[in-house]
Amino acid sequence: MATADVEAIGAHCQMSFCHQLDFLPFRCESCKGKFCLDHRTETAHQCPKAGDWARRRVQAQQTPANRAYTPTPKPSILTHEQQCSDPACKTLINTPLVTGVHCEKCNREYCLKHRFTYDHNCANLTPLGARPTGSTQRERGVAALEKLRAWGASKKAAMPKPSPSASKQAAAARVQATATLKKTAKGDDKIPVEKRVYLYVEASSDTLTAKIPKGTFFYNAEYSVGRILDLAAKSLQVNNLNNRAEGEEDKLRVFHVEGGRLLGFSEKLGQTVQSGNTLVLLRGVGAGMASAPDKTAHIEQISKPLFKIFGWVLFAHARHFHHEIVLEQRGNKYILEVTVEV
Repeated sequence: MATADVEAIGAHCQMSFCHQLDFLPFRCESCKGKFCLDHRTETAHQCPKAGDWARRRVQAQQTPANRAYTPTPKPSILTHEQQCSDPACKTLINTPLVTGVHCEKCNREYCLKHRFTYDHNCANLTPLGARPTGSTQRERGVAALEKLRAWGASKKAAMPKPSPSASKQAAAARVQATATLKKTAKGDDKIPVEKRVYLYVEASSDTLTAKIPKGTFFYNAEYSVGRILDLAAKSLQVNNLNNRAEGEEDKLRVFHVEGGRLLGFSEKLGQTVQSGNTLVLLRGVGAGMASAPDKTAHIEQISKPLFKIFGWVLFAHARHFHHEIVLEQRGNKYILEVTVEV
């Protein structure tokens, strides 16, 4: 190989007294010269433009385009709303690192771990946005009807039959019942006696299996109904999902039997309820749906939430006026009728 061919590979060091042939020369970013290993630094070859490359980099970083750039923060539960739909999984999906998988059967988004139907129990889930079938609504209505009929029969059997000459005995019985209520009621002993309201509290069968179906308690008259709901649910060991549930189907409401209506969460207990009244914890009924009938109430093809409300209203009237409740089936329709003579 000729000498010219060898010198064509690489470059000579540009240091004035070196000129060594280097096959892998180093390039100075300040003066753009080529140097050998010994003279590659700016100090070694006494670079006339020492530090020029560093100043150019600082100026490039200070341009408006770079100043406007802000790095994307790492996704967290506070900054990213999309999470795996599996209740036991907290993985954030649709992020730069974790993609989300859409299930066409249940119409939900899942992480890669729960993307298959058998991993997120897809067969037992109701698809989001799907309308319930008419047969399902009818079955639920029939089930609620049977529960209400059984409850009404038990209440009617336990209710004493009135007689015209028993007014004094009834008054004495009410006094005795109030004394027994005050004796057996449970509550916070720190509540002053003059501010106590003694109540009967019951849990309906739709409160996700209440361990204690009913009880007697006393509360402060200045408490709000929302606070009473929390205390009653805790005392009856009812599963309270009001702070976690989004729809009305899983939320608890307080129904005043004597008043025949749902109580608002912000209402004061002493302004609406008196000692000896009954409060019922109902699930799956919306606010403002209860109204007490005056004389006759007909409910046809009743939905489950309204069935609960009107059932308690009608039985409350029957408790006070001792009238029978007529419940019959006419074809595909169910008729619930009560007549109260004023």
